[in-house]
Amino acid sequence: MTNTSVAAPAAAPARLPTLDRFLPVWIGVAMATGLLLGRLVAGVGSTLSAVEVDGISLPIAIGLLVMMYPVLAKVRYDKLDEVTAERKLMVSSLLLNWLIGPALMFALAWLLLADLPEYRTGLIIVGLARCIAMVIIWNDLACGDREAAAVLVALNSLFQVIMFAALGWFYLSVLPGWLGLPQTGIDVSPMQIAKSVLIFLGIPLLAGYLSRRLGERAKGRQWYETKFLPRVGPWALYGLLFTIVILFALQGHQIAARPWDVARIALPLLAYFAIMWAGGYALGLVLRLGYPRTTTLAFTAAGNNFELAIAVAIATYGAASGQALAGVVGPLIEVPVLVALVYVSLAVRTRLFRAEPDPRSR
Repeated sequence: MTNTSVAAPAAAPARLPTLDRFLPVWIGVAMATGLLLGRLVAGVGSTLSAVEVDGISLPIAIGLLVMMYPVLAKVRYDKLDEVTAERKLMVSSLLLNWLIGPALMFALAWLLLADLPEYRTGLIIVGLARCIAMVIIWNDLACGDREAAAVLVALNSLFQVIMFAALGWFYLSVLPGWLGLPQTGIDVSPMQIAKSVLIFLGIPLLAGYLSRRLGERAKGRQWYETKFLPRVGPWALYGLLFTIVILFALQGHQIAARPWDVARIALPLLAYFAIMWAGGYALGLVLRLGYPRTTTLAFTAAGNNFELAIAVAIATYGAASGQALAGVVGPLIEVPVLVALVYVSLAVRTRLFRAEPDPRSR
């Protein structure tokens, strides 16, 4: 890839744009800024929470849409049929996201939070909400296959509408009953999930598709990819940093007031993200999917749809509940962990995929 707004190959750091070269620094600054705002500015959390439309946080929605549009504008939609024909990739993604992921989070939640039922339930809900938004940018930063990411995210979105409520019932009520464990319930409608999918995937996906279709028709592919995309590309990271500031500002007070609870919730999340990413990467290596698609498989398996998880937890248990706090801690842990895994992925690509060209040359 020759566009801006992607993480850098280790070979030539001096040539990198400043934004890319110091990405971990900017993300750290964004996290610290959000925490300070939430802790020091009176009422900022409640003010941000009040700015919502039909239960969806407007600031977070704006940040995610700005973040996702440039990445989806880069997708070559005329190549999507090549991805859908790759059955190994499609089946592997479904297996990781809808069988292994929820089961792993269920096991980790019960193993590490058995004495904290509210946080345990919140984490199980996080495990059921497969990522349809932020994973797009992690994949792009790690030089994964954009077309494959678009297809797998769309596939997850479809399954999310169909399976989320059923899996929630199974993992919160049926399976604990079989194991002789305490049971709970979940209150979520397919329409609520479909709304989340439409906003956080449908809008930027349509915008990205129309941009490429109309841009190439008017000026040609060369102009679109060498002139237009470099201009809009940096906005993906601007949107990411804005979203991080908002997320941390919303929960700055909670994090500072309940650090031990946050640490307890963080432990299973750290294990979850690491295991899912490593499992996806290992499976891609075994199936010989190549670096770009192995990377895409790993990141789509590790990410979660925090907006949906938080919305479901608040609607079912209340905004001040432990379940809602567990949902909020999810992205606060996911962001730094998956950024670190972006760099791990870039670092190991030359060792594990020696025969392949640098994916940035695509």
